[in-house]
Amino acid sequence: MTDMLTHLSGLAPFPDYDFSEFGETETVALSRIQKLTGAHLGRNWVAVPHVTHHDEVDVTQLEADRKAWNDARPEAKLTPVILLVRALAQTLAQFPTFNASLSSDGKSLVLKKYVNIGVAVDTPKGLVVPVLRDAATRPIADLAAELVQLADKAKAKGLSMADMAGGSMTVSSLGHIGGTAFTPLINVPEIAILGATAIQLRPYPDGDGAIKWCKMLPLSLSYDHRVINGADAARFVRAIGAALLAGDLVPA
Repeated sequence: MTDMLTHLSGLAPFPDYDFSEFGETETVALSRIQKLTGAHLGRNWVAVPHVTHHDEVDVTQLEADRKAWNDARPEAKLTPVILLVRALAQTLAQFPTFNASLSSDGKSLVLKKYVNIGVAVDTPKGLVVPVLRDAATRPIADLAAELVQLADKAKAKGLSMADMAGGSMTVSSLGHIGGTAFTPLINVPEIAILGATAIQLRPYPDGDGAIKWCKMLPLSLSYDHRVINGADAARFVRAIGAALLAGDLVPA
């Protein structure tokens, strides 16, 4: 990977270090997934001009709706991630430039007529991205069940290339761990990636001047600046927020 990055960027190579000079060390081989992921993300970071737009969305009512659904249907629970997948898929259908890939020569844009969403899954061997197909139209409970199945498969025996191919855009969520914002790296040939961190409680004045507490979801959209400009990125994230606020993501 170091040789590839040096070739792409023209930077001097990293020197070899002998860390044992300073104390006891242990060398542990990277997993195959870690090596592949590192090589691809290293290339993507060097070759693609990343910009990250941060925003947050009030999901107070959405979280209440999700809890009510889960209480009534414990066998088919919805997570914040699957609701974000649905909102992103619906928004991509309205913003065709985001549901696209840049050609290898950089001279044209391939607009996709399908909407498939990848979801980054953390496994003991490294990060993998299974893809949920037709994510804007399939029943959301089906999408939730499939994501659980794919995540379990990824952790137990690994995913096939078919499980990870054909994504329109990827969701990377750290909400189950924490954080307030980050810069996710684009999963080329996609041209953007949506990151989410832990829901935050924020105080806001209501119409009567009193303070109410809202549940705010931080979102981080990294995008390829060769294709997407800042104003369109901001509008896109706002549209995702509108989809989350619409009140129809959780079925009645």
